[in-house]
Amino acid sequence: MNDGGQRRYGPLGRALVIIPTYNEVENIKPIVSRVRAAVPEADILIADDNSPDGTGKVADELVAQDDKVHVLHRKGKEGLGAAYLAGFAWGVEHGFGVLVEMDADGSHQPEELPRLLTALKGADLVLGSRWVPGGRVVNWPKHRQFLSRGGSTYSRLLLGVPIRDVTGGFRAFRAETLQGLGLTEVASQGYCFQVDLARRAVAAGYHVVEVPITFVERELGDSKMSRDIVVEALWRVTAWGVSDRANRLLGRKPS
Repeated sequence: MNDGGQRRYGPLGRALVIIPTYNEVENIKPIVSRVRAAVPEADILIADDNSPDGTGKVADELVAQDDKVHVLHRKGKEGLGAAYLAGFAWGVEHGFGVLVEMDADGSHQPEELPRLLTALKGADLVLGSRWVPGGRVVNWPKHRQFLSRGGSTYSRLLLGVPIRDVTGGFRAFRAETLQGLGLTEVASQGYCFQVDLARRAVAAGYHVVEVPITFVERELGDSKMSRDIVVEALWRVTAWGVSDRANRLLGRKPS
């Protein structure tokens, strides 16, 4: 498929939806069921960080019932970024052509997955975006909206990344895109992990598309957002932006 007459994209291949979990025992069955209904041809990988509430045990039960569902048991809570990196590695090793990031709490609507996958036929990376025309949030507190919008705006302006929802975590990658992002160098977590992958994709010259989504606040379980995650995102984005500007002034390639 052509991208503006410049790039011909190959077939997508098999899709793997990666769902990181930590204490999501109330949410994991419903979200897996909805993903299976929305994209029956896709596989699901539950990357569980040894949840003390028994999420991993429920994941094992789902695996026993459905050969399209898999589980990756991790040693402990190491953060969102580490869980996704492990999931990406598992997916590439098992020959999947598309790797999807999606939350376990229902904030990302599985019913919108087909639109992301359709858009990926003509792109390297597709982002589900809350902040493009047609995107919206439901039942989200004003302070969370402000934090998300503000974080995306700050990152976009400081890093020069032409993405409206740079912190969003509902994404579909081609496997070859991920392999070109230098994932072994990624150490960021949370919001910052999403910003990091987006800036790497843009810097590498990949074609990134944003698709509007409806983001719904979780109804069950506790949010994993914390002050530490926000602080990490702020200082890392600032450091990247300052470093890139300094390199440009010195005539070097941005890091």
